[in-house]
This record gives sequence, structure tokens and C-alpha cells, in this order.
Amino acid sequence: MLYLVGLGLADETDITVKGLEIVKRAERVYLEAYTSILLVDKEKLEAYYGRPVIEADREMVEGASEDILAGAEESDVAFLVVGDPFGATTHTDLVLRAKRASIPTQTIPNASILNAIGTTGLQLYNFGQTVSMVFFMENWKPASFYDRVRENRSIGLHTLVLLDIKVKEPSWENMARGRMGVYEPPRFMTVAQCAAQMLETEEMKAEEGVGGVYGPESLAVGVARVGARDQLCACGTLQQLSTVDLGPPLHSLVLLGSRTHDLEREFIREFAVDRDVFDQVWARDYEGKQS
Repeated sequence: MLYLVGLGLADETDITVKGLEIVKRAERVYLEAYTSILLVDKEKLEAYYGRPVIEADREMVEGASEDILAGAEESDVAFLVVGDPFGATTHTDLVLRAKRASIPTQTIPNASILNAIGTTGLQLYNFGQTVSMVFFMENWKPASFYDRVRENRSIGLHTLVLLDIKVKEPSWENMARGRMGVYEPPRFMTVAQCAAQMLETEEMKAEEGVGGVYGPESLAVGVARVGARDQLCACGTLQQLSTVDLGPPLHSLVLLGSRTHDLEREFIREFAVDRDVFDQVWARDYEGKQS
């Protein structure tokens, strides 16, 4: 049996009781280590589980999945995923590969940022499509996410923006020179970087004549380390959030929709960067637009 076990968002204690029982009895335990990260290292997980954990990077999961599935038709293999197992399409592909090999599978769900974002006080049924923001490069600034943001905004819904992480990533220079196995230091996008790139995207779209979805004075909510004891939230304009410091990873951003309810307003106002500015923007752009 292949078990996909969700680990939750913060530390080693977020695993469910059912998930922990599976980890303790499985013949092999893999930790998927590139679509997201826990806020503790592998050694702490191993100490808590009482057994070794094999780190599975992108190359293993996407290019050598047969190693993970080996023997799973006769014994138990646990594949640990930060958040919920189906938070990334890679894990769906792994399950399909297992089914094609006649290997039974079972999923152990857990909290993910997709539902834990409710900690902001924003109501989950007021969210539209989730999008991802990648690190911009000098000559590569993808904006394919923008149409989804526009669609959400057009019907007044919030947009959850998942921020880029770079773990065990080769640089273009090393790849060009054939330096395989040489990787860049890990990088984790911050709320400030995401807000700044959102504003930069708006500028690019304005030049194309299709911008105007979110501007410098549009409200957004930034979160850091959701589920951890030092979790932080900050609400402000995109301009304000482009300079905010929410500390270590992982971060996410929510672009506020126009249908924001008064209860949501009351909740997010508590962690506004500047409540006077928040009140002014709310009265101008959001008040009375909940229908």
C-alpha cells in the first residue's frame, strides 16, 4: 500500500494520529521536500517518529518514482507531504502511477494553506481561484496568473496567492556549463516581494492596456508561518505590504475582493498596518459593495 500522509503546516506534531500510526509501521518513509517545507528540519521529524525518513526531491518524485513505489504492492510505503497530500499536482501523478502498477493507495488528509488561510478571518467561501507567484528574473516575468486574478476580482472574490520557493534548484549558469548537482541556496518569496511583483505586473499590464485590477492602494492580507506559534498576519495596501517584514518563511498573500463582509473587515482591521489608512481605503473602495 502507498500511503500519502498529510503533515499539516507547522511542525512535527501536526501529523494526525492515523498518519503517525502509518509512519511508525511503514517499511519506508519518504518526505516530499520541494513543493513546500515544514518549519522544522528532517532530523526533528525522525526523532518524533522514531525512525529514519528519506528525503524525496523533485528529481526523485518526478523522475524516479519507481524507486518510491518499489515493493509497495506487498508492503507499506508512506509518502509524507507538507500540508494536504493533494495540494500539488505532482502527488496526483504519483497516485496515478501507483494505480497503473496495481498498487493500492490511501490518503490521510491534513490542513493546508488552502483552508488554514481562514485564520485571517476571511471567509473561505469568499475565495476564488488560487494562483501562484514565481520569482521574477530580469528577462522573465511571467504574468499568466493575472487573468485568474481578474476573473476573481470581477465577481468580488478574494484571491489566495501562493508564493514561490526555490529548494535544490540549479542556476541557469550551472546548467549552461554542465555543472550537474550544483544548486542555488534555498529562496523563499516574502509577502513584501509578492506585493511588489503584483504592482510591477499591474504596470506591465497597464502598458498593454489591460491593467487596473489591483493598484497600490488596493487592500491585501499577508500571512507568515500559518499554524505556528509565531504566526503573523498583516493587512494593508499593496504599497504598504511591499515594505512589510513578516520574518522567516513560509509566506502567502490574499488580494481582497470587493465583496468583503463587514465581519471580515472587523477581523482584518485588527492587524492593519495603519488603521487610519485601512479605514479610508475601505470606505472608498469596499463599503457597500458586498452584494
